[in-house]
Amino acid sequence: MKIAIVEDELPAAEKLTRYLKKYDEGVDVLQTMRSVEDAVAWLTKNQSELDLIFMDIQLLDGLSFEIFNKVKIEKPVIFTTAHDEYAIDAFQVNGIAYLLKPVTFVGLSAALMKFQSLKMQLGGAEISQSVKAVSDQVARKSYKDRFLVKIRDHIQSLKSEEATMFYAEGRTVYLVTEDGRRYIIDYKLEALEELLQPDKFYRVNRTFIVNIDAIKDVIVYSNSRLKVVLSTDFDKEIIVSRDKVSAFKGWFEGK
Repeated sequence: MKIAIVEDELPAAEKLTRYLKKYDEGVDVLQTMRSVEDAVAWLTKNQSELDLIFMDIQLLDGLSFEIFNKVKIEKPVIFTTAHDEYAIDAFQVNGIAYLLKPVTFVGLSAALMKFQSLKMQLGGAEISQSVKAVSDQVARKSYKDRFLVKIRDHIQSLKSEEATMFYAEGRTVYLVTEDGRRYIIDYKLEALEELLQPDKFYRVNRTFIVNIDAIKDVIVYSNSRLKVVLSTDFDKEIIVSRDKVSAFKGWFEGK
């Protein structure tokens, strides 16, 4: 089995290599890369030699999802990351497994067995097609299009597209409309990330999910961060987390 590792932390890459050899002494790690730039350069020329790619999400120069925008990845990918917020993004590309750090040998083994099962069932040349089919299915999934909100003694149903943003204040989550009205909804932001249409809504930080159609301006902020200005008047700044800037740009640019 020929493998490439995209991982910016050397100890993590070495640990992954040890586990791979422990799983199968015949594993051949052809290349370890630490950045988006290095991965794009190497995979453009050498991808055909591989059976599988292990890929961290946060690299030295951005998120590994940028790699997919610059080179056509045709091999299955097992993602490794310390963050659980990118799982949906991972399966919208060539992800077949999503391992949270610290990666364990048991978790790694399960992911490799899943890969080998796919290979046995479909044949190596067809794995990428199967992965793409799963990705397309994720992309076509049904998303929540309405929310119930309470207004005094009345209950109304608001379309999701009417929300310019969702934000959390303590344990309370609000839906905010174009006219600035705020409604308490019985959902956490983590649940909303999966319920809302991903090409329309994006979680820019721990507190805010914004609607792309409500974005009035994006301003370059301090320390290479971004400030989002919405069409709705709001008394708080909406700043894109530093680790999400690259992914936000890709989402804002669209397909």
